[in-house]
Amino acid sequence: MYDLAAMGAWIEFAVRWLHVITAIAWIGSSFYFIALDLGLHRDRNLPSGADGEEWQVHGGGFYHIQKYLVAPAHMPDGLIWHKWQSYWTWISGFVLLALVYYLGAEFYLIDPSVMELAVWQAVAISIASLAFGWLVYNALCKVFVHADQTWLMVALFGVLVVMSWGYTQVFSGRAAMLHLGAFTATIMSANVFMIIIPNQKVVVADLMAGRKPDPIYGKIAKQRSTHNNYLTLPVLFLMLSNHYPLAFASEWNWVIASLVFLMGVTIRHFFNTMHQRKGMPWWTWAVTVMLFIAIVGLSTAPLSRDAREASDAAAMRFAQAEGFEDVEQIVMTRCSMCHAEQPVWPGLHWAPKNVHLETPGQIAAQARAIHLQAGLSHAMPPANLSWMEETERAAIRDWYAAATGG
Repeated sequence: MYDLAAMGAWIEFAVRWLHVITAIAWIGSSFYFIALDLGLHRDRNLPSGADGEEWQVHGGGFYHIQKYLVAPAHMPDGLIWHKWQSYWTWISGFVLLALVYYLGAEFYLIDPSVMELAVWQAVAISIASLAFGWLVYNALCKVFVHADQTWLMVALFGVLVVMSWGYTQVFSGRAAMLHLGAFTATIMSANVFMIIIPNQKVVVADLMAGRKPDPIYGKIAKQRSTHNNYLTLPVLFLMLSNHYPLAFASEWNWVIASLVFLMGVTIRHFFNTMHQRKGMPWWTWAVTVMLFIAIVGLSTAPLSRDAREASDAAAMRFAQAEGFEDVEQIVMTRCSMCHAEQPVWPGLHWAPKNVHLETPGQIAAQARAIHLQAGLSHAMPPANLSWMEETERAAIRDWYAAATGG
């Protein structure tokens, strides 16, 4: 009979793998086409009527690429639509959000010291906030579609700062950073699904009907594509932040997130300018380094207890299960030298992933992680540095099975 915790972990792993693969494909194609568009030679009189062209070499072959500002004179056969990378990145990301943060809401999503929430309330706020982000962003884009796009970027940054702070007032620090990434990623994917692809389909339909497409559709699609380009790097940071307590457990985590968005702008500005052949603005790297130094400084401010004991109901079940006293002694002996408020293991200044295992409540709250990391696998202790015995791992498995009925 399969262990349900192990099956859940493998499902989560598979979804995470899919999420990373599709994200790589989406980001790669996005960066490539932005660089291609900025680097096109538009000073050539092309007989095809194309807006620009570029020659590239890759994999032993030469490629001649032309871009049409609206559309070519006739619909080409085998037209490739770059959309599924975006769609599956969001779908797999949302499934992963549900598996980790919705099903594990009492451990990862809700922090009673921040806001007392029922699981259904936390999940509802999470989903509603993602929809809210798209509605606000889309409204701003429509207002600023013919205006200076710099002002739109400033307005969007203001929304992100407000949401950075707002999420920390509702969720745990880990969940707040992750949700800000999901909030931004939802905007990016909705740009593709709701604006870019539909606008391109309008152009294709006009072309097939013999009508001249309105250039406004291409202008709007490019606006949204440019936004996605500048938002990509911050989203990656936020998605990775849940592995690093210095990012999410700081009292200033919302300021850190806000500064990360500025770093995304400075880094992409350098590469976009370079691809346009307008020089290399090295000053952007100086600004990026200063922003990063500020983030490091903020991260070492007093840490919040994000990894607090989980809800009493969830922890109590494991604390009262048969075998808990033995497991408590095992964890205290083999794990607590690192997973402590003040670790005693040489070179450690804070507990890995901010997980503390010094009290019965903390141990019970981390039951699933202990079971997976030290019971079912040998992931912990690392390299078995504290010499955990196989009989002790078996005791952890038996305790978890007694608590869950597995």
